[in-house]
Amino acid sequence: MPECQNCGSFVTRAYARVFTPEEVEEPRVCPNCEDMVRDGADVRQARSPRNT
Repeated sequence: MPECQNCGSFVTRAYARVFTPEEVEEPRVCPNCEDMVRDGADVRQARSPRNT
């Protein structure tokens, strides 16, 4: 099963399919990484807090 590259949390195959490029199987960030965002090939702290 896919895992978040940032925090190691489990993600569904459907989530990975939608939020990763075709050649990548594991997303760089996931919903558990609340204040992190993808930035090109890296992950960085969000500039503003994410409220859900």
